[in-house]
Amino acid sequence: MREYLQQFIGGQWVDSQGGKRHEVINPATEEACTVITMATAADVDAAVAAARAAFPAFSRTTVAERLELLDRICDLYKARLGDMAAAISEEMGAPISFANAAQAPAGLGHLKSARRALEAFQWEEELRGARVVHEPIGVVGMITPWNWPINQIAAKVGPALAGGNTMVLKPSEECPANAIIFAEILAEAGVPAGVFNLINGNGPEAGAALSSHPDVDMISFTGSTRAGIAIAQAAAPTVKRVHQELGGKGPNLVLPGADLDAHLGKTLSGVLGNSGQTCIAPTRLIVQQDQKADVEAFAQRMFAATQVGNPSEEGGHLGPVVNKSQFEKIQGLIQSAIDEGATLVQGGTGMPDNVNRGYYVRPTVFSDVTPQMRIFREETFGPVATITSYDTLDQGIALANDTDYGLSAAVTGDPELAKGVVGQLRAGLVGVNAWGPSSEAPFGGYKRSGNGREGGVYGLRDFLEVKTIVGG
Repeated sequence: MREYLQQFIGGQWVDSQGGKRHEVINPATEEACTVITMATAADVDAAVAAARAAFPAFSRTTVAERLELLDRICDLYKARLGDMAAAISEEMGAPISFANAAQAPAGLGHLKSARRALEAFQWEEELRGARVVHEPIGVVGMITPWNWPINQIAAKVGPALAGGNTMVLKPSEECPANAIIFAEILAEAGVPAGVFNLINGNGPEAGAALSSHPDVDMISFTGSTRAGIAIAQAAAPTVKRVHQELGGKGPNLVLPGADLDAHLGKTLSGVLGNSGQTCIAPTRLIVQQDQKADVEAFAQRMFAATQVGNPSEEGGHLGPVVNKSQFEKIQGLIQSAIDEGATLVQGGTGMPDNVNRGYYVRPTVFSDVTPQMRIFREETFGPVATITSYDTLDQGIALANDTDYGLSAAVTGDPELAKGVVGQLRAGLVGVNAWGPSSEAPFGGYKRSGNGREGGVYGLRDFLEVKTIVGG
């Protein structure tokens, strides 16, 4: 079992000030695999103080110095890719093949993207009668989730470092080891003491203390909309910048006459990847009535052929979902769809037949799902797809937009026809016969899916202040 009982504050691993031990449960075995100490408000105070003390010097480093620092971080990260993947696989259940191919490399992709953005960024511009300059914000508090853990950490730390900020990171207590490995990488790379601080803890104590802290200039959060609202409320009295990437309930609008064999697999795979634990998963298939039976048959075959198994074994199977609470939430939503009259096409409640322990979910498809059903409205965060039919394309677009969320959407079908549709979808990311983001392009949502953007130059910009200078 891994033991990480200290916090990383001011460039040192230090004991918590009154924190309690917390066991991280391997979702495949239901047994403890890692032990951490949960940070207290006093730990948060110490970490913020260290970041505040380091800010004056780090904010004045040159672009060249920060480029060299990011280069060292990337080189060391590459050497630890295997360690990162193993930790993520064990703690949150991503199959090791997927962790090696996608989860761990995603963090490196964001670091490289931040480096490229920094190299190209225009820090000053002349306007009529004024000079506009970009400057670091200050101390950034970061709260990150468990589903793509190092991806979300690097998407924040990379641009924050590039911009000359200092920071305090609170990763998810469900999957902390990757963040600890990352802290080791940053220390070895020569990140100055206090520039990066890591506290392990939960949202109600450590997260709330960080969000409300008067010496934190910005809070960057990725997670549920419910938690995002609480963070924004905690941050409001100090009027700090709040940057959030929140929940999603992505539609997959299947265009009339779509070539299902050519295109549907590309978008439907987004529901299965990472065992469905992806905020941009296009889970709501919106299908013209004439093609509903064909889409049902396609989805049934694809989900029935999807294997579920041990994440420590190589292969293209799905692993478990992250914990018992998440498993029970998904089971409840599947049962609600059955109770509310949806047609079960594949899967259903309970665990797959080939496992007898762990938080495994059967890949599930429902048809005849209406907007009044819970499963149409609520983020499932599991390998569950729903099918809802439309008559006209305008009705399909309206159904796609009929959600409180606006993080992502997918369009399946003729790319030429899709050109007239993508501008009508209220989402920050739209994939045409695709569903994943680009680390170079802005990523973020409309409506209750958050505010602000991560990725590339847009992500760097969101970690900077803008100053206007006139006269002189």
